[in-house]
Amino acid sequence: MVHCGLCAAANRNEILGGALPHSQMKDVTCFQLGFPVRSVDMQRPSDNITIRQGDTAVIRCYVDDKVSKAAWLNRSNIIFAGQDKWSLDPRVDLVTKGQLEYSLRIQKVDVFDEGPYICSIQTKQQSKTSQVYLIVQVPANIYKVTEDLTVNEGANVTLSCLASGRPDPAINWRLLNPSAEPLDGEEYLDITGIMRNQAGRYECKASNDVATPDVKYVNVVVNYPPTIKKTQSSETPVGRMGTLQCDATAVPTPEFEWYRDEKRLSNAQGVNIQIIGTNTILMVANVTEEDYGNYTCVASNRLGVQNASVFLYRPGTGRDINGSAPVSQSLWLLLACFACLFFKC
Repeated sequence: MVHCGLCAAANRNEILGGALPHSQMKDVTCFQLGFPVRSVDMQRPSDNITIRQGDTAVIRCYVDDKVSKAAWLNRSNIIFAGQDKWSLDPRVDLVTKGQLEYSLRIQKVDVFDEGPYICSIQTKQQSKTSQVYLIVQVPANIYKVTEDLTVNEGANVTLSCLASGRPDPAINWRLLNPSAEPLDGEEYLDITGIMRNQAGRYECKASNDVATPDVKYVNVVVNYPPTIKKTQSSETPVGRMGTLQCDATAVPTPEFEWYRDEKRLSNAQGVNIQIIGTNTILMVANVTEEDYGNYTCVASNRLGVQNASVFLYRPGTGRDINGSAPVSQSLWLLLACFACLFFKC
């Protein structure tokens, strides 16, 4: 509301020379923001002006040369009586282009300016009034959002996004990777038993069509134990370099170890171990007969451990590059199982 220095309903009658019964109140030509509106005879709804917070509102009122007195009022508060300003608000002034315009201008409109504004005039014959209701809209503003967080896989997660605005903003969530499809959630987004594929950048958007939507982001990291996705054995002749590989996925990034017959290997034992992100490579230079056999790749983080067998074997022994057992050995094991069943061992 526009604050006024003097505000009494009785003063309005004194300024305008007394009010007539509203059955005698006629129309006065008024305009709101350049568009014609009707005056209000107190028996029908007011005309509305909708304006955004921070903008300038001009409530236009036009009079003719028969008018002897004019005033602007906000509810029962007198803003202007003629050219005399009664309001203490420095944002409020008159727009008087010539003698026929008597418009009210409010700069940097705020929510407390919302309400009814009345242009009231007095002629020799009668009083006339026109009322306009000022509606102040406020752009959507996200004032609180969940900070970036890290959780373990399987945990229940709630992301919050609180916003203000007039009218109340609609809030929508999206997980931007991989598909950026909308998610079911408003102020609060509940994720039950979060999975690793639900990690990523979450977008909260608040919009009420007053201005550009406000957007905030929450980065969610999901921890999970290692899973070895791929291994690569090596078929290497004596005297050549054998290369074994192991690739794992995990958050946090896994640590790797290599073992041979329960013995942990290191770079000081004639082998070279490289770790690049989620991939590790074991290189055996100048392979000898003693180097052939089973090697174990171990991936671990604070949530768990996983291992896999990788083989270095001589050409022609029947192993494939994925580290399966030799064909001859597999057949021998199968025959041994049948024999055991036959003799009930």
